[in-house]
Amino acid sequence: MENQQQKRMIVQDMNFVKELFGNFDENIKLIKKHLQIDVISREGEIILLGSEKNLKLGEKLVDELENMIKKGESLTSQNVRYIIDMLLEGNQDRIKDLIGDALIMTAKGKPIKPKTLGQKSYLEEIGSKDLTFGIGPAGTGKTYLAVAMAVKAFRNEEVSRIILTRPAVEAGESLGFLPGDLKDKVDPYLRPLYDALFDIIGADKFEKYMERGLIEVAPLAYMRGRTLDNSFIILDEAQNTTREQMKMFLTRLGFGSKAVVTGDITQIDLPGGKSSGLKNAAAVLKDIKEIGFCYLTEKDVVRHHLVQKIIKAYDIAEHKKEKR
Repeated sequence: MENQQQKRMIVQDMNFVKELFGNFDENIKLIKKHLQIDVISREGEIILLGSEKNLKLGEKLVDELENMIKKGESLTSQNVRYIIDMLLEGNQDRIKDLIGDALIMTAKGKPIKPKTLGQKSYLEEIGSKDLTFGIGPAGTGKTYLAVAMAVKAFRNEEVSRIILTRPAVEAGESLGFLPGDLKDKVDPYLRPLYDALFDIIGADKFEKYMERGLIEVAPLAYMRGRTLDNSFIILDEAQNTTREQMKMFLTRLGFGSKAVVTGDITQIDLPGGKSSGLKNAAAVLKDIKEIGFCYLTEKDVVRHHLVQKIIKAYDIAEHKKEKR
């Protein structure tokens, strides 16, 4: 390699080296691909090989990752890639914002934390506003983090119940042709909400809270005519509400309540001719300072790395279509 130099870094904790390399050296492969440097581990030190410019980035990366390990974080290919992106974009000063205490613990003792700056901003908006819109693509944690915030508020006795709702909009299939009674028909639409609650509080507590009316999971149509006091309310898949449904939902907000509206405006399943209540609300309410708006992007995706690329490819295709 032309103009190759090396940087030696002393390492005290061999567990950090193990975390740095990752399973089957997946993290090192990422570093080599994105920073064009080689990383070698030898007897209590890490040796970086590459150009002077890339070595400086590599040294910053290793320092930041080591600091994350010291603060109790674990390294995954997703967060290593995200830290690399932040360094390349000149956002090194904001890396520390991702290292902090857990929001809450799941039923299995796993900490729930923001994994991207977008997710951190989203949680800050929910914490400081009575109504927050979380808008962004699949895999950005919109629903899961909102449920985590709802459980946190419930545990802290800030609210007396959690209400989660979705519009039962058909995406290529008709409710009428699905087998079973009404509950059987709408449960598939609510399943992602059940899954998030199962993971965070556990199935036993979920069932107990449901029986006592402390947690309610219901289709959006069930919200009409109600006033929801002392509740944490989440409207999920809001891109599939009509303008009338969105207005109906937003005017249910009662005293001592907090609401989070989540949706992906690139995946609208409403019948032709109907406009999305989420898109309309974002335009109509944008100037109300007491309402939080958080727009997540493909950079906030915390699923398989291919999901980011898929979202970006579809965005590019949509922009080309709009220009035509």
